[in-house]
Amino acid sequence: MNANDFPAHEDDFPFAGEGYELMAAAFEVYGELGGGLAEEIYQEAVELELGLRGIGFVARQELSLHYKGNELKKRYIPDLFVSGGIIVEIKAVTAISSDHIAQLLNYMRISCQPVGYLINFGPTRKVEWKRFVLREFIQK
Repeated sequence: MNANDFPAHEDDFPFAGEGYELMAAAFEVYGELGGGLAEEIYQEAVELELGLRGIGFVARQELSLHYKGNELKKRYIPDLFVSGGIIVEIKAVTAISSDHIAQLLNYMRISCQPVGYLINFGPTRKVEWKRFVLREFIQK
């Protein structure tokens, strides 16, 4: 199976092929490093792996917020923007929590990106990951 094997209905599975490639890179990183290291190590390794695979990404791009026409000083900084439509949040924790999910969904809403991946390298036996889709941001 490869990225071209996904259904033609992009609305049903937005960024499916790109997500497949992203997760292949994450699994490669996990295969090389295993689980349980610091989040910053996985962040750097995933960036390197995406680059080696020729997958476009932007790391740690700040998201600004506005309130009543005024830009707020506080910034949100997701770990990665991948393939022009996927927000990625990398964790290295025992298990994904509802707070981690809320964090990713906030990033997706603020940036108006339709797809998000929460990737947790913390478990020592496997990569834990979740894919989220916000249909209101799918371009038709």
